[in-house]
Amino acid sequence: MDLDKFAQHIEEVRQRQDILNQHAGESFFPQQDLLTQALEELQTSLEELHVAEEELLAQNEELALAYGLLEKERQRYLELFDFAPDGYLVTDTNGKIIQANHAATNLLKVAKKFLQGKVLSSYIPEEERRSFRQQLLNLHNMERIQDWEISLQPRHGNKFYCSTSIITVYDSEGNPTSWRWLLRDITARKRAEEQLRAIQIQNFQLQEAARIKSQFLSVMSHELRTPMNAILGFSQLMLRHYYHMLAPEIRTMVERIINSGKQLLALIENILDFSSLETGRAELRLQEFNLVELVTTITEELRFLAVQKNLTLAIHTNIQNPNIVTDRDLVRQVLVNLLDNAIKFTETGGVFVELQQLGQDQLTVMVRDTGIGIPEAELKNIFQEFWQLNQSTTRKHGGTGLGLAIVNKLVHLMNGTITVESRLSEGSTFRIVLPRRVGNGE
Repeated sequence: MDLDKFAQHIEEVRQRQDILNQHAGESFFPQQDLLTQALEELQTSLEELHVAEEELLAQNEELALAYGLLEKERQRYLELFDFAPDGYLVTDTNGKIIQANHAATNLLKVAKKFLQGKVLSSYIPEEERRSFRQQLLNLHNMERIQDWEISLQPRHGNKFYCSTSIITVYDSEGNPTSWRWLLRDITARKRAEEQLRAIQIQNFQLQEAARIKSQFLSVMSHELRTPMNAILGFSQLMLRHYYHMLAPEIRTMVERIINSGKQLLALIENILDFSSLETGRAELRLQEFNLVELVTTITEELRFLAVQKNLTLAIHTNIQNPNIVTDRDLVRQVLVNLLDNAIKFTETGGVFVELQQLGQDQLTVMVRDTGIGIPEAELKNIFQEFWQLNQSTTRKHGGTGLGLAIVNKLVHLMNGTITVESRLSEGSTFRIVLPRRVGNGE
């Protein structure tokens, strides 16, 4: 019985009670007092019913308000469900789709009215359906699955990777009634992971190739240096002991053998040095020495090369304390390489070496020439291994392109820096900054 009918019944009872009151006043029944008492009790009951009616009306208004709020919450839930950025599905415990939001229908490329009632496994690629159904059977004994990666195959479209999380819904008796699915397209992430994996494999292959290359260079350099030393040794011995016994053309041939052997040995030494630096086997042997004396000695040793080309070779020093603690042999190797290059690539003018003090803890060595120079666009490549300016330069001057790469690595090994400034046809300036003291811990 609804509230309106209940109120109608109360009104009918009240009307009948009014009729009884009227008849009771007109009647001379002997038990009139008893009837009057009964009517009063009926009046009291009616008043109580009226109060109950008011309470029911109030409760009805509260229920109507609560129902309105519930309806708003239901609508809000439906809106959140329908317009969520991720796909949401509700299926029964057999995987049949009961409800789907817009994102899910977009992922599966099926209208909502056609999607409901379909089995989700029909959107799994055929080769993966067996394992998918097996996991559904396991889900009956689980409360949830988090981030399960599956493949989905829309009816019209390409297969894509999907991450899904599933929550089991239970009834009041604890029996599973349905599953709630969250679907998220992770195709872009999977592709990025595959690309990253490919890059990692490629990096590993490159590292392995670099290791094999360094090992090959090291082994071959040692193997080549041994016979070259024998060739040079026997050639020099022959020239020294049998010089006057050899015909002039034979002496010229032997001298060419010695000169070519020295060039080849220098190339082999460069390769061996580069291999040691690449593999990290090079170590510093620290000692204190006079930098000015070392530079002067090296300059005098190479002066004959400058004299042969009519070049000026000069030194300028501005250092109060020329003593330095670092690897003397490495400093020598760096300076010999820079001076040899400067003389090699200079046809007119000269080569100038300048030493300066840079504060209390650093010294600067500059090697400047008036040679062919380097184009500005090529300066960024100058310290790369096997780099040379052009093929005509290679044919004219020779070399492997390792010299400056080795110089750069040696300078950094001594905790120094090297920079270059150059203009085409105007010359180059190489500037080295070395710490006055390299500690064992550096």
